[in-house]
Amino acid sequence: MDVNKNSYTFIFAIIMVVVVGLLLSAAAISLKPMQDRNIEQEKMQDILSTIGFSKDDTPREEAAELFPQFVKEQIVLDVKGNEVDGEAFKVDLAKEVKKARDEQNWPLYIAEKEEATYYVIPLRGKGLWGPIWGYISLESDINTVYGASFDHKTETPGLGAEINKGFFQDQFIGKKIMKDGSFVSIAVVKSGASGMYEVDGISGGTITSVGVDNMLQECISFYMPYFEKLESGQMSMNAE
Repeated sequence: MDVNKNSYTFIFAIIMVVVVGLLLSAAAISLKPMQDRNIEQEKMQDILSTIGFSKDDTPREEAAELFPQFVKEQIVLDVKGNEVDGEAFKVDLAKEVKKARDEQNWPLYIAEKEEATYYVIPLRGKGLWGPIWGYISLESDINTVYGASFDHKTETPGLGAEINKGFFQDQFIGKKIMKDGSFVSIAVVKSGASGMYEVDGISGGTITSVGVDNMLQECISFYMPYFEKLESGQMSMNAE
């Protein structure tokens, strides 16, 4: 073949594209199990961080070992607070939030640590540039926040991206989601947060802060029917 012809250049380019494409596909397929495992371990790490296991002090591999020791139960709930079939850890919230509210199923993680019970709620919402997500744990009174963890994909560095920093997340510890027996969530305000139902938003990250506020309101409210049933059951047991 005459290497000086245009046809040679085109054929060579096509062959190279096919070869490189096959190599990339093979690499992606071979690495996918490792990538999936990393995602799972990071998820475990996030959940554990809400019950006192710092991400900095708990590597992913260690989180995978600790998770089954402390997360004693995983359930899937419908909007009415009924348990439904499904594997909680594999529920894809990115897909669930796109469904109609009454068709959604959400996971709940029930953890035990030092003889105390915690309910870990997953969160999913919208920030300024893309999705935001996280977890928030409630103490056994189903009212007091024990820990919170938030993250994002594309929020602005130094502004909205700060939702994954300790100074923001730690504000939620000890806050309440119920007032006079009714769900009120935790408001993320511009500044000057006061009382048990507010935290300060991110300076310069107003839209992301609003996104966290909406996420908390919408996601936690999904679990209230279940918590109401749980509380009624506990009250019945106490009465007996």
